[in-house]
Amino acid sequence: MAATASSATMARRLRAFKRWMKSQGIDCSDALEITHSVEQGICVYAKCDLEEGDVVATIPKDSCLTVNTSSAKDIIEDYGFEGPLALSFALMYEISLGHASPWAPYLHLLPDSEPLPLVWTLDEVDSLLCGTELHKMQMVKEDKVLIYDDWKENILPLMDSTSLKLNPDFFGAEQYIAAKSLVASRSFEVDDYHGFGMVPLADLFNHKTGAENVHFTTELSNGGSNNDTDNNDEGKNTSDDKPLYENSCDDGNSEDPSYLRDDSKILETIIVKSVKAGDEVFNTYGSMGNAGLLHRYGFTEPDNPNDIVNIDLELVLHWSSALFSGRHSRGRLSLWRRLDYHGCDSQNSEYFEISSNGEPQVELLILLYIMLLPEEAYNKLDLYACTAGNLNLNEIAISLEKGMISFGKTSEISKELLLTKSVCDALSGLADARESLYTSNSVDNDIDALKNCSISDRKLYHSLTLRVSERMILKKLRTYAATAAAQSHTTTAKGFLSRKKSKKIT
Repeated sequence: MAATASSATMARRLRAFKRWMKSQGIDCSDALEITHSVEQGICVYAKCDLEEGDVVATIPKDSCLTVNTSSAKDIIEDYGFEGPLALSFALMYEISLGHASPWAPYLHLLPDSEPLPLVWTLDEVDSLLCGTELHKMQMVKEDKVLIYDDWKENILPLMDSTSLKLNPDFFGAEQYIAAKSLVASRSFEVDDYHGFGMVPLADLFNHKTGAENVHFTTELSNGGSNNDTDNNDEGKNTSDDKPLYENSCDDGNSEDPSYLRDDSKILETIIVKSVKAGDEVFNTYGSMGNAGLLHRYGFTEPDNPNDIVNIDLELVLHWSSALFSGRHSRGRLSLWRRLDYHGCDSQNSEYFEISSNGEPQVELLILLYIMLLPEEAYNKLDLYACTAGNLNLNEIAISLEKGMISFGKTSEISKELLLTKSVCDALSGLADARESLYTSNSVDNDIDALKNCSISDRKLYHSLTLRVSERMILKKLRTYAATAAAQSHTTTAKGFLSRKKSKKIT
């Protein structure tokens, strides 16, 4: 396993891996070049121009490390292991065999573990991720507890078996967590028979959002192919909110059992977007923000368009309690809910998303607007909501100074009318409150630290990237609020002058 291997050592291991691929029938095109550097790790580059439809690799399924191909298959079946537990144990078992494992050259190429926060110490989690979405939702700590309990219940009892003769150096809790990190970040769904597995070569392509060059498919014996044999996170964004314990082996396309057949024995790597000679060839692991990427794969992307920051409902209520009575806040929140609005829900927490461009979720704007309504307008809207019965709430409207706002489907609500000066001030206050969850360092301090940080210091580099990306979104939220407030002031002033002019004409 490659923990802190030198460049020379990694070069030797790459050569051994390439020889092993040939011995296993893995055909990697000469058009691809697999390289390693201390800064970037392993990358795959195009040695010549690659066009859409080019097949650049074929991988026999028997060369994949799955439960059914593993030397631990009988043990796994005897003890009833399934899903990610089964594959993680299979990986641990093969690692324990050392050079005797059929996958030894492939395993030597892998790191001991992926640098997911899952394998960080709790002190590192608290210091490096403080204030971030990962830390705020306690996801990493939940992962650690669940995975340790999983090991204690299933793996630990096997250590006492005299017949199995498992080496405790390879089957401890630390080794199980390390194996889980590799399985969570590198496994692919092979087919119905093999389930999920470690796919040599396929897991060497790096991720880039919106820049997928290669796609993994299953070649059928009748000459056709199926494009659903993907990295299991393709196109999904829900993983940002899901504990790693419910990892990739639990997802996929299992509801369609016909999409793969027993007679398909080969995985193909096909170019789906042309690549110029000398450029890196990318896969994509799905559309997710940096919190999700760091949580599941151990890395981040600068300027990730899928980044978000969440404003918890609890934070909004805390802001409200500083301005209004508890009765005021509870009443306005109750009205908001009766008008059939709600935030996002995850792990017993309700929150509002702020997109990468700093734009707040409209449900947050509506809640703030209702919180700040004058008493007379609030009572009128409350009366409408109480007496509407089965009427469509989209037909309920309240006439206010800025115009007519319909409280119905969010897609039909004008944000411009919601963005009053007081709502904009509230957004700025919430941005400051959310910012306070980070350490005392300013965002400028974090940006300077990131500039001076080597990417080889992966924990620090990617935690700083996450912090900076989130804090820049909060900065954009303040700009959004300030711009909207200025426009609101201009609109109000024009309206006032227009009314004065009308009176003179009269």
